Amino acid sequence: MKIWVDADACPVVIKEILFKVANRVPIETTLVANHGMAIPPSKYIDFVQVPQGFDVADNEIVKRLKPEDIVITQDIPLAAEVVEAGAIAINPRGEIYTENNIRARLSMRDFMETMRSSGVQTGGPAVFSMQDRQTFANQLDRILAKRNLI
Repeated sequence: MKIWVDADACPVVIKEILFKVANRVPIETTLVANHGMAIPPSKYIDFVQVPQGFDVADNEIVKRLKPEDIVITQDIPLAAEVVEAGAIAINPRGEIYTENNIRARLSMRDFMETMRSSGVQTGGPAVFSMQDRQTFANQLDRILAKRNLI
């Protein structure tokens, strides 16, 4: 089992939580991004830099993904592919994407994209809060506990 991180848009505080978890559990954790980033020295933490381009990082994660893996992403289409592959997708706010909710998330994403492309101002996501960070950490701990890793 491995943790994959769609690292281009992952908040720094979530990466910090993941770095601690990688060493504490231990569990192999790989960040994938199209720009360089610093990671702490650890035999459990790895970084894969992919070329610039639309969905290049997402495609790399899907290519390497195994059903027992966990993927951290805010990208709804990537989350849908993860769920379809039988793996776990969780966003940085702690929401787990499942077969039961991913279609609704995709529909809402597509609807909002249509609204934005027609000129409607939809606003951005809510500010990332301390509660979001705690929810994510708790959810990740629950997932790892279910797999008898902690």
